[in-house]
Amino acid sequence: MEEIEAITAVHHPVRRRIVDYLGLYGASQVTTLARALDQQVGSISHHLRMLERAGIIERADDPTGDRRTSWWQPTRRGFSWSVDDFADSPADAMLARGAERVNINTQLARLQAWRRNAAPAKEWSRAAFSTDTLTWATPEELARLSEKLGETLDLWRDEIDASDGTARQPVFVFTHGFPTKP
Repeated sequence: MEEIEAITAVHHPVRRRIVDYLGLYGASQVTTLARALDQQVGSISHHLRMLERAGIIERADDPTGDRRTSWWQPTRRGFSWSVDDFADSPADAMLARGAERVNINTQLARLQAWRRNAAPAKEWSRAAFSTDTLTWATPEELARLSEKLGETLDLWRDEIDASDGTARQPVFVFTHGFPTKP
């Protein structure tokens, strides 16, 4: 089970962008993060310390050996949690619900931003997808689907050789599964 501190730390908008950036590009220095995310170095440093305290990122060795710069890297590739994990603590459950709302809003905002793009490249329009289904399942079966989707995403991500010289763009993949009524 994720710690509530990790969940609330990563769901701050700037910290989420930092985690996403480090997940894509690997270890980076503070000034690179500030420039890439259009933030002040002091602000990035503050958010990095918050993420470090929550165990989401850690200091990394400077690949050039220069000890005057501050480098950071993620400690993991993803997060998996449910608001129900915090049912025993009303305060933590409230924080988890807030983080869940922020997470869903972030996911939908990314989708909407892509859709607003006036002229996406044709190959990306063909590659992008939306998939959904409506079926019957028990909570255990839905949990098993979640595990399988996570495993599939990990396998797919591991198959990509980012060093092969092929031009790539960051892509965002998200899925949701939940009980509903038709």
